[in-house]
Amino acid sequence: MTKRVLLGQFMHETNTFCRRLTDESAFRGFYCHEGDAVLDALAGTQNEVAGFADVARAEGWNLVTPVATFATPGGPVTHRAWAAFGERILTAARQDGPFDAVLLSLHGAMVLEDGRDGDARLVRELRAIIGAGVPLVVTLDLHANLAPGMADDADIILSYKTFPHVDMRDTGRRAAEALRLVLSKAPAQAGTVVRKPAMISLPEGGRTDREPMMGLMARAQELTDAGRGILDVSLNAGFTFSDVPEIGPSVSVVHLGAQQVAEQIADELCAAMWAARDADQEEVLTPRQAAGIAATHPAGRGIRPLVLADISDNPGDGAYADSTALLAALLQGGGNDILFGAMHDPEAVAAARAAGRGTDVALSLGGKADPDFGGGPLHVKAHVEHLGDGRFVGGGPMWKGVAQSAGASALLRIGGVRVLVTSHATQALDLEIFRSNGIDPLAMRVVALKSTQHFRAAYAPVSMRICLVDGGGLASPRLERLKYKRIPRPIHPLDN
Repeated sequence: MTKRVLLGQFMHETNTFCRRLTDESAFRGFYCHEGDAVLDALAGTQNEVAGFADVARAEGWNLVTPVATFATPGGPVTHRAWAAFGERILTAARQDGPFDAVLLSLHGAMVLEDGRDGDARLVRELRAIIGAGVPLVVTLDLHANLAPGMADDADIILSYKTFPHVDMRDTGRRAAEALRLVLSKAPAQAGTVVRKPAMISLPEGGRTDREPMMGLMARAQELTDAGRGILDVSLNAGFTFSDVPEIGPSVSVVHLGAQQVAEQIADELCAAMWAARDADQEEVLTPRQAAGIAATHPAGRGIRPLVLADISDNPGDGAYADSTALLAALLQGGGNDILFGAMHDPEAVAAARAAGRGTDVALSLGGKADPDFGGGPLHVKAHVEHLGDGRFVGGGPMWKGVAQSAGASALLRIGGVRVLVTSHATQALDLEIFRSNGIDPLAMRVVALKSTQHFRAAYAPVSMRICLVDGGGLASPRLERLKYKRIPRPIHPLDN
């Protein structure tokens, strides 16, 4: 008999220190697909939904798809956004059932404007609707702040294995394969064990191209053994910029009737996370140091660009993406042939559009959200080189094939620096965000990005050198600037 499976995606990584709330428009502005359009838009892309669909197609499952949506990280998710997307999934569960199973693509670090864990709420309320006997499978981002209680309501919880996240489709496929196995056996046997050390995050956000995460991931893979009933072992690095009780790294172990073995594995890896809490991290430069390196980077045919990544103003961490410290340093002493982006400044975009392409315009650029985090506005005279609608399709390993939007955009030239300014806060992790706005990053001597790690998937293969920069933005690794009030204490690294 054909299995009917409810499939939903509602993803947000919430920076509770960000003043900019995440409303319904933020989800619809990045990508939002509803009903039959979900599979039409996302099948075949690098997205969990595509992985779900791969297995569903092979198994002949009937997928019911109320909504699939994602918003750039930012402040808490509003009640209006929850009503539009969370409630839509719950309504489908009530009205379109019964279902044989549920597949959910979540982030694991969504916080609602009332301070509640949005992911845990959705899973808990879904369980109340579908009942105890229906398998409920959840995929999470590697940066989930996983609440252990979610395992009381979800049978299977597993996460990405890479950062940059280049395995999103594979994660969806692994989750659906686990569901297939559960449906062929006894659903009541499936379970997930969760453990959390007393840490805010793993070193460097758990980047999987360096130790200690490489070793931790290798050990997790060794311990995944279907023969012993262990279907998946996932390591979550946690999300630093959420002031919530469930903050921090976690281990989740999915098992089929192997509770004791799963607990032993979770305990071992939790201890290994704790032992790695003070691992060495890559050097982070000041804006002035970064500009000095930029000034000396060579130009010429065949020479690859220098990439500067301002990890502190990464909109992928919920920062405002409008800090100006690094841009000011590059304008003052970084030299020519520099590309900078993406700067989030809807007012500057509107001014550029009013002036028109090919004109010069006086602007107050950036620094408007909170000048205490990365500097105030720069008053500049800019030449408008290109105006666009901000739409592009990901071409790199992380978002390949996924259509998204940075909103109305403008490419400005200020002296020797070209600045991409957008209406939506968008992490420039893909080359196509620039190419769709009339400029090829590979033709530039220096490319300065507001990104922490995801950019490496597309830029590491084509760059000569990568340097990390702390421009003082909201996502700076200097956590002493943030006032945590709700996290458990004591916790590393804030307490002894």
